[in-house]
Amino acid sequence: MGRILRLIVCCSIIWVNAASALEFTAERLVMKNGHRDKATLYCRADMWRIEHNTLGPVDVTIVLKDQGVIWFLMAHTKRFMTLPFDPQMGPTCQHDFTSGGRRDLIGREILQGRSTTVSKVTVREGTEDVTYYEWLADDVKVPLRVARKDGTWLVDYGNLHVTRLPTYLFELPLSYVPVDVP
Repeated sequence: MGRILRLIVCCSIIWVNAASALEFTAERLVMKNGHRDKATLYCRADMWRIEHNTLGPVDVTIVLKDQGVIWFLMAHTKRFMTLPFDPQMGPTCQHDFTSGGRRDLIGREILQGRSTTVSKVTVREGTEDVTYYEWLADDVKVPLRVARKDGTWLVDYGNLHVTRLPTYLFELPLSYVPVDVP
């Protein structure tokens, strides 16, 4: 169960430019080591909600970075699990992909009907330099696609809509009961 939870947390990692602290919703596709994870993403300043569209033990993940908590909601049992948010798990909804590292402009491309700036970005992860390609939407400054150069990881946002998100999306449902974490 612990391995599944770590995978869910890692797969829920997304890349959004911190300079654009906007609220948005998008259809997210993560491809990691040959596995595909589809979800609907709701992103707000220091919190995000992921409604998983694939079969698994968790239906919804809610992350409240400012409170240091992650909730995993299991709709079929009306239960939730609480874990501490660990910033070392990777970038967050408001990760500043532009701070530190090296950015080389590749060019411009239309992606999902939006003009994007394509860059090769090299960042330090632990003790190694890792290179990514990023398609940054020129209008909203949100990466529509980020792909690791070695091909092991990709995140893609479709149907991205900038919109005000209701607070209830980031709250626990009243009828859910907690599950003890082993």
